[in-house]
Amino acid sequence: MIRVRSKVVLLVAPHVVGLEVLPNNKVFKHISTTTAIFPSLHDIKPNLIILDYDYLVNDIEKILRRLSTNAAYKNIKICCYKNKWHSKVDPFLKTLGVDHIFYAEDMKEEATRKSVFEAIGNVIMDGTFFSLLKPVH
Repeated sequence: MIRVRSKVVLLVAPHVVGLEVLPNNKVFKHISTTTAIFPSLHDIKPNLIILDYDYLVNDIEKILRRLSTNAAYKNIKICCYKNKWHSKVDPFLKTLGVDHIFYAEDMKEEATRKSVFEAIGNVIMDGTFFSLLKPVH
């Protein structure tokens, strides 16, 4: 689950998956066509753009170069979502201006971590944990 804490967010992906839109997001726009990226940038003026690398793999370099060379886009944070880490692609994306890369494994690990913490919380709230802490007389 990606938690986005930006006021205006543009998501470029075929569908919204694993993204939690927080209440402080004033504008959240999802587009699925590459031709709508730059008109949407001018329309909503986002603080953050999230790109699905696997969906945009053929156009990602062109998009990132255009974002990095135009001074009008210099304040936009760029994030990419990828299925897995790659030793040559990821550093290249960082060089092209990507601020953060999210991986599918991170989403799974966070879900597992969350379920572990929920289980611990349930044990604590159940009272079995506190009964173990009672002093023995």
